[in-house]
Amino acid sequence: MSQSHSQDPGAAVAPNAHRLLWAGFMAILAAGVGYSVRGGILGQWAEQFGFTMTELGTITGGGLTGFGIVIILSSLVADKIGYGKLMIAAFLLHLISAVMTLATPMAFTAGGKDAAFQCLFWGMFIFAIGNGLCEAVVNPMTAALFPKNKTHYLNILHAGWPAGLVCGGLASFFMAAQVNEAGEVLRKAVDWKIQMSLFLIPVVAYGAMLIGQKFPKSEAESAGTSIAEMLGTVVAPLMIVLLIIHAMVGYVELGTDSWIPKITGAIMANAAYGLALFVYTSLLMFTLRFFAGPIVHRISPLGLLFVSAILGAIGLTLLGNASTIPVCIIAATIYACGKTFLWPTMLAVASEQFPKGGAVSIGVLGGVGMLSAGLLGGPAIGFKQDYNASAELKNVSADTYDRYKASSESSFFGFKTVGLDGAKVAILEDNGKELARATELAQKDGKEDKNLEALNQWWGTAKEFASTDKAPTKSAGIYGGKKALQYTAYVPATMAILYLLLILYFQAKGGYKAKSIDGSVAH
Repeated sequence: MSQSHSQDPGAAVAPNAHRLLWAGFMAILAAGVGYSVRGGILGQWAEQFGFTMTELGTITGGGLTGFGIVIILSSLVADKIGYGKLMIAAFLLHLISAVMTLATPMAFTAGGKDAAFQCLFWGMFIFAIGNGLCEAVVNPMTAALFPKNKTHYLNILHAGWPAGLVCGGLASFFMAAQVNEAGEVLRKAVDWKIQMSLFLIPVVAYGAMLIGQKFPKSEAESAGTSIAEMLGTVVAPLMIVLLIIHAMVGYVELGTDSWIPKITGAIMANAAYGLALFVYTSLLMFTLRFFAGPIVHRISPLGLLFVSAILGAIGLTLLGNASTIPVCIIAATIYACGKTFLWPTMLAVASEQFPKGGAVSIGVLGGVGMLSAGLLGGPAIGFKQDYNASAELKNVSADTYDRYKASSESSFFGFKTVGLDGAKVAILEDNGKELARATELAQKDGKEDKNLEALNQWWGTAKEFASTDKAPTKSAGIYGGKKALQYTAYVPATMAILYLLLILYFQAKGGYKAKSIDGSVAH
């Protein structure tokens, strides 16, 4: 499985190639920091502005809505509009999102809770659009800057994402409030505005690095390839296979990442351990992505993807059967090694095999991965948890299940189950503290909230059974999470089979080789 990648780090087509590469790295890092920090300040938003958990979920959803669609649509015009103009737009959108988010306290003073909600929701939405524009630019830009070493440099570029998760995760850990077992506050949390402002550091950095820089054209644009020809690459048989596989990559990487800290935290009986494990695996991913070049020089991009998929399947299977902290750490390490190279290496393969696709082929691939994570990965893994947790609790204690089951069915692609009501389980876990807080806020606002009234009425009858309900409900939740990871392991296992078939396909053609814009083998 030899291939023609040069390992010369200077194999770039422009003198400012490395400056633009690191500018792209900082742009992706900014997205990772924003994504990670946001999860750590939701409690402060709830306390300061009186949001319920449902409202917070809607706000955070605004930070993901349309991400994949933005990548695809902007990729269609990236080559024509120019990478520089799109990056300026992304920079401005990042600044606007920061201004809107940081203006929330003033909006709250002037217009109350609803105004604060609108500020945060649209701030997160604009942040997502800025991230999408960056993603549509930096991937084809890096491929154009390093045409002979795409896998290596695309992995370095995407090391920015786990770096952002690490920075944001550590910031959340050290800036969060510290509370002892008795519930006494030992250290107040750093103001959320300071924490949220951290993502502006890499934003300002990439903005400064782009000043006065000349941006490259993609290989397709340089060769005068029309948009119709670029779009034609998307329907090529090999490209369709890559799109299907990358949908699985989005499912197994980003979709799983949204659940793993919660699941591992439950397994290890400490939510902080789940966050710490996530930071550790993100740091591992950041480090490993700098070594993709030497690896593919020996086994080819497809060989790296094949090994990665196998490790991903093994890691998820072990996590799904873990019951101790050491096993969780070992399993998470294997899983992290597996998922590290999947996303950027897939982008490199698409660019190497379809150079005529320019920004379009890479953008559509990335967009499909994002859409899969949001529409399939997160919801499917959530459904699998619901299905298995409810079945387990029903088997252990039918009475407890009846008290905590949801009022309606959950469904996913025709599969249905009546899962556990997340609001009721949360009330059980904190003995009704959040319910009391939300009720008090509603009374202060003078608003009638039928949902809160129903929950208070339910808790009035369920509270007396809380001491016996808590253990089986918690155990069922852990069981559901572990089963979900076990089933998810089948996704990278399927990917491994598809990668093996692609390796055999290219072997029959003389081995994997990158192509030039004219269709010949690149050297």
